[in-house]
Amino acid sequence: MGRRAGKKAGPLSGSETGVVRKRWRDQIKVALVFPNRYPVGMANLGFQTLYGLFNAYDDLLCERAFLPESPDMPLSSCESGRSLDRFDIIAFSVSFENDYPNLIRILDLAGFPRQARDRTPLHPLVLAGGVACWLNPEPIAPFVDLFLLGEAEGLLPDFMAHLDLRRDRPALLRHLARNVPGAYVPALYRPQYGADGLLTAFEPQEDVPARVRRVQSPDMTRDIACTQVMAPHGPFQDTYLVEVSRGCPHGCRFCAAGFVYRPPRFQTLVTLCDHLQQARTRAARVGLVGAAVSDLPDLAELCNAAARLDLPLAFSSLRADALTPELVAALRRSRIKTATIAPDAGSQRLRNAINKGISEEQVLQAADTLVSAGIPNLKLYFMVGLPTETEEDVAAIVSLIQAVKNRFLAASRRRGRMGRITVSVSVFVPKPWTPFQWAPMADPRAIATKLHYLRQTLKGVPNVQLQAETPRQAYIQALLSRGDRRVSSLLEGHAGGQAWNDLFQKAVPHPDHFVLRSRPLDERLPWDFIDHGLNRAYLAAEYARALRSQPSLPCRPEAGCRLCGACNPISGILPSTVPEQLLPIRES
Repeated sequence: MGRRAGKKAGPLSGSETGVVRKRWRDQIKVALVFPNRYPVGMANLGFQTLYGLFNAYDDLLCERAFLPESPDMPLSSCESGRSLDRFDIIAFSVSFENDYPNLIRILDLAGFPRQARDRTPLHPLVLAGGVACWLNPEPIAPFVDLFLLGEAEGLLPDFMAHLDLRRDRPALLRHLARNVPGAYVPALYRPQYGADGLLTAFEPQEDVPARVRRVQSPDMTRDIACTQVMAPHGPFQDTYLVEVSRGCPHGCRFCAAGFVYRPPRFQTLVTLCDHLQQARTRAARVGLVGAAVSDLPDLAELCNAAARLDLPLAFSSLRADALTPELVAALRRSRIKTATIAPDAGSQRLRNAINKGISEEQVLQAADTLVSAGIPNLKLYFMVGLPTETEEDVAAIVSLIQAVKNRFLAASRRRGRMGRITVSVSVFVPKPWTPFQWAPMADPRAIATKLHYLRQTLKGVPNVQLQAETPRQAYIQALLSRGDRRVSSLLEGHAGGQAWNDLFQKAVPHPDHFVLRSRPLDERLPWDFIDHGLNRAYLAAEYARALRSQPSLPCRPEAGCRLCGACNPISGILPSTVPEQLLPIRES
């Protein structure tokens, strides 16, 4: 095991291009499963990248599988139509906590026992990875044999070098946990709880690491994440996706990706230009993917290179303060109909608290610039329920929308064409590995009141449409994001057809324990066993600054910054090492 393939097999003829076909015999057979439906999975660049990485091994055959479109449809692989019990390994790629219930549904449809402890060596080895698992895998820990925590480019070489499916299953799992960085076997760790429901200990039961180190890719340019399969259906059917960055330097305190991917990394211009050339023969446009696309150092040059190739660009994310002339010209050439601005909060005070780093004038200028460039529609993203949020902050959302609309109307009149402003409001969910990991989610009843105010205030405003997440959806996401291993029983009950409300009434501890409770800074958290290289005291200090509405400087690793620890990792930073002067901080 462990040889890298010299070359891949040729593309499969048919509706999909880029699909790898290998002989079924004499291969380790992996079913790569996205716990959602086909269009959602094929739009996920991480899933596509993992498919290519697996199939780059000579002695491994990887096929894709998705949640069936309807319950009466069979669960089988895309490439050969085989059932999942024909595979040696089932590898789940999980990007979103809301897909946790689908993981159980897929195990049921495949005919496998849900709990890892009930499966035998005759069943495939069940793996899981993806960013949702790096944040907190514990709610689905009983259903998974092995988690791989980190970026696949860095994980797979060691995993493949140590994988030997001829070994006894428990012995193989122990060996992987001991020898593969990022390998986490839940069965080898035992959580303990106090009478008050708090997690008091999380101890390894074998000679395995007490903390599991999350793995990063050693070189983004070597295995660039890009479209592997051009699928005929889905939101990106004519778009070649390519990753331009990982992580984000701005340090928005609600954003998990901005912390667990630290330090931020950017793809080279040479590599990206090579992919522009490849894309010309495969797609109508190129989609640039990353949490910090507008921070790409060579973005202007990349836009100019795409213009010379007459290749439109699409952007996954842009900041209101980064609309350069080259970028605006690229947007105009792309002929996109809707551009997105994410103020996230209405007031400057609250934007300072979340460390957004943009001003109201920058938001207004961005709206003017985009509409003047010929983009007729705008989408504005906001959150409600953020820590320290007041009624005045919610009212400020309306004021900012009205100010944006005034700029929008003025620019639209100059062009003689009127578009639409869509306002998307999500409910803030405190995520692990962010400065807000200790904060509670706001009470759903208070959230409902704020959303009702926004609907009533914006109702009937011409050319403005409001879309809002429900507090209930956010509550369940918070439970799955912040819960421990005990939440798995709720997931099983829901997968078995029980309503969430009925399950919540009987749950011990009640889900409010995980969702609505402010956590002391010295509390042991369910995800503390993962080592992201982040200094816990740094996150606590950022939380303190948020409660005082104080912004922080962006992450600049090239300037020698060592504040968060990601550029100079220190393992073993446990709750007891949080500086004493930070312990009294509570949500106001």
